[in-house]
Amino acid sequence: MKICVIGTGYVGLVTGACLANLGNEVFCVDKEKSRVHGLIKGQVPFFEAGLESLVLQNFKAKRLFFSTDLVSSVERSDVVLIAVGTPSKESGQPDISAVIEVTGEIARALKKRTKKRRSNQKYKVIVNKSTVPVGMGDIVTKILLEKNVPKKMFAVVSNPEFLREGSAIADFLHPDRIVIGASDSRAFNVIGELYRPLNAHIIFTSIKSAELIKYASNAFLAAKISFINEIANICERVGADVKEVASAMGLDKRIGREFLNAGIGYGGSCFPKDLSALIHLARENGYNPKILNSVIDINEFQIEAFVKKILNLLEKADNAQITLLGLSFKPGTDDLRAAPALKIVEKLIEKGIKINVYDPCLRKNTTQMRIEIFNDVYLALKGSDAMVLVTEWPEFQGLDFDRVKNALKRPIIIDGRNAYDPKKIKELGFMYLGVGR
Repeated sequence: MKICVIGTGYVGLVTGACLANLGNEVFCVDKEKSRVHGLIKGQVPFFEAGLESLVLQNFKAKRLFFSTDLVSSVERSDVVLIAVGTPSKESGQPDISAVIEVTGEIARALKKRTKKRRSNQKYKVIVNKSTVPVGMGDIVTKILLEKNVPKKMFAVVSNPEFLREGSAIADFLHPDRIVIGASDSRAFNVIGELYRPLNAHIIFTSIKSAELIKYASNAFLAAKISFINEIANICERVGADVKEVASAMGLDKRIGREFLNAGIGYGGSCFPKDLSALIHLARENGYNPKILNSVIDINEFQIEAFVKKILNLLEKADNAQITLLGLSFKPGTDDLRAAPALKIVEKLIEKGIKINVYDPCLRKNTTQMRIEIFNDVYLALKGSDAMVLVTEWPEFQGLDFDRVKNALKRPIIIDGRNAYDPKKIKELGFMYLGVGR
């Protein structure tokens, strides 16, 4: 098929590259000229394992194209995917202005085609990949009709993405499920055919159900994280180990092991934004979602509790300095959006603590915070009162702990992700603090 992907952010670029790799002709569109020029040169603007080579491979094979010309890209495509950002407003409501703007441009392209080829009006499927509030499909349809696009020329579909940063390509090519929300059987067939090569479990729903599935899925995963953090806080007070508790809980097939890792809480671009959007949606419709509110409260408490642990240990340290291992919200990405580490840094700086940082993906300070980024983990640790792990990058498991101890002023490890075995770390001569252990 010929596919137009509008937006070359995380979702748009991964989706475009993967669809091109399946043999489609994909036109990725972005209004930022510098980003498009960089992509044409093979420069991916963010880190995602395997994505740069996938983009380059399909660009060279002339299956993947980059452009700022939305109208012509829409004109030549069978399927148009909207993958623009929907950030949270202060109220928690998603900002859908980019989706509305793009829909207006799509309408312009469809009307232009109608005028040029009245006898050959090509049916197009317009797909929302952006995470949007329930009812967005109706809004997109209404805009197109108000701009005099004939109803027979298009169908609107909701096709939420479930990509995890750090494993997005594998997630796209081997999905747990594909959700297609539509009210037009022809649209179901087109999008079903698009994903047929993946041989995945496809679920056909109404548009509104598909829109809500994305929010509900992320809210549930965030709830699992907050739940196990609540259990971790109880473990600390009664002398139990949350790793043992979570491991046994996870063996129950009704519960499952995924997302039962206690620590400093969730972050990233999806969970905080989607939870806020779902809460706003519920309140807007006269319902107060008590569990969802508690999920956010617990997540915020985890940061406060973790900072308090650090401050208690540094209470008597003069000119205190710590080294954070990791800054991104999870391993495998350079994404700092809503990263718990940033909130920890902010609170520690307020207390006058000097912060060194080592993260495998970050080579310079892009945060505007008073922190020093190092390219060598042992240099980052030199002279610090404690090593604080906040992102569980695999390479931190292979540290030379003799060098770690020699670099630190005080042999203290504070483990915000429970990545280490407390017994082994203590045997190496360190003071160890985890979460719920």
